[in-house]
Amino acid sequence: MNSENIKLIKRTYFPTTIFQVDLPDHEEINKRLLTAIYDQRDQDKKGIARSNFTELGGWHSKNFLHREPEYEELVGLLNSATDQMGEEMGYDSTRKLRVGTMWSIINPPGASNRAHVHPGCLWSGVYYVQAPENCGRIEFTEPRTAHLMNQPRYKPNAKRKREYWTKVRFMPEPGRMIIFPAWLYHGVDPNMTEAKGDDGNRVIISFNLNQVKV
Repeated sequence: MNSENIKLIKRTYFPTTIFQVDLPDHEEINKRLLTAIYDQRDQDKKGIARSNFTELGGWHSKNFLHREPEYEELVGLLNSATDQMGEEMGYDSTRKLRVGTMWSIINPPGASNRAHVHPGCLWSGVYYVQAPENCGRIEFTEPRTAHLMNQPRYKPNAKRKREYWTKVRFMPEPGRMIIFPAWLYHGVDPNMTEAKGDDGNRVIISFNLNQVKV
């Protein structure tokens, strides 16, 4: 048998899907959201502790923002995105992905979020309200931890194909929404911006999604 006749067939299974939506003309909605978030922080300066480091100044709101009128427009935009997701993935059309919990986080310079997952839901996401330069990228880690235990050697100084990455980072951009499987480990790099005062804050809104019958 001639080895040149051997045909290699590549099949990829069990991919990890991350959705990204960049909202056009986001400036006005982000301005209103930023005001609402700071108003809430003024009313609840302590906030709550989750993945945020409160000792580094990271502030985390309560989890019911989707019930507040100030966030109704964002929830509507999110619903439009998740309807497209459901169609893309072949979900039952009588069950829609909808927000179960929603909260905001303010990370001043030096603050970050430890790696974590979101139990009790199908999908989770983040929406960037304010993201100054170098304010901390979100990092997702290869979910099959066996791949992290014993990694192969790749060609030096060569860009690796995306399907063989073990980590991926997304650059925060105002108006950007990232939706990912709730079981996917993720954390946020420290905010290293040089912007001063509130202009240096990384301000986001996060949410959890489950299917609900419609």
